[in-house]
Amino acid sequence: MMGVSELDASYAAARAVTRHHAKSFYFSSIALPPGKRRRAYAVYAFCRHLDDVIDRAADADRAADGLKAFTARVCEGMATEEDRAAHPWLPAFEDTTRACAIPAACCLDLLHGVCLDRRPMEVETEAELKSYCYYVAGVVGLMMTRIFGLEDRSQEPRALALGEAMQLTNILRDVAEDLRLGRVYLPREELARFSLDRAFLERGQVTPEWRAFMRFQIARARQAYTACEPGIAALPDDGSRRTVRLMRTIYAGILDAIEAAGDDVFSARRSVPFARKCLLAARVWF
Repeated sequence: MMGVSELDASYAAARAVTRHHAKSFYFSSIALPPGKRRRAYAVYAFCRHLDDVIDRAADADRAADGLKAFTARVCEGMATEEDRAAHPWLPAFEDTTRACAIPAACCLDLLHGVCLDRRPMEVETEAELKSYCYYVAGVVGLMMTRIFGLEDRSQEPRALALGEAMQLTNILRDVAEDLRLGRVYLPREELARFSLDRAFLERGQVTPEWRAFMRFQIARARQAYTACEPGIAALPDDGSRRTVRLMRTIYAGILDAIEAAGDDVFSARRSVPFARKCLLAARVWF
């Protein structure tokens, strides 16, 4: 059995991963009670690992097979000492899944979503986009509800919706980067409705048609953020509620940044500056 100091070291490793890769989430998590905060970092480290393995693999199919075997071991409580040595955050994640009763199905659904990215991808319909967002983000929202202590399970669909809205925001922000990876997550049918296509995206031009398309997508994301409020209000008032509200507000701020740039997501990656995050935190928390 792992000692307390070793487990603390594993949670510290998860914290380091989160601090390096998820600056907005790390910033927002300050309001969480320490126990919940470190468990949230452990979940993030697991999610980040799955995503990185596929994105960095020279042979994505082989990497996916390895991830499936690794995730199966973790879900079955059969992770090896070699697994833990290779991934210092893993004991923290195992401890978190046990303590918070995170369903193995959530981990397996996330794995399925991550593996969708192992080949060039072009989404055809809104339904396909919604399905993709569930697997790579909505399910993470469900995992986090276990950590934050959501008792009213009827609010879980709102956790899904928040994760999906955040993923849609990522997609709108990262159009150019995803294109370079051979991925188009904006539904072909919806692009066509605005007289746009993949070739247009590759030219990277901001036209009236593109701006109209972005108005449509941004409005949909904002509607989803608003619809999540009852679920956020159902979270414990121990910092969990404020953390999720701030995350939602920061991600909605990415949409504001895109609009402020005239919907140009081709020439630069739009984000919320740190000073702006501090202002948003003051508004949300106080």
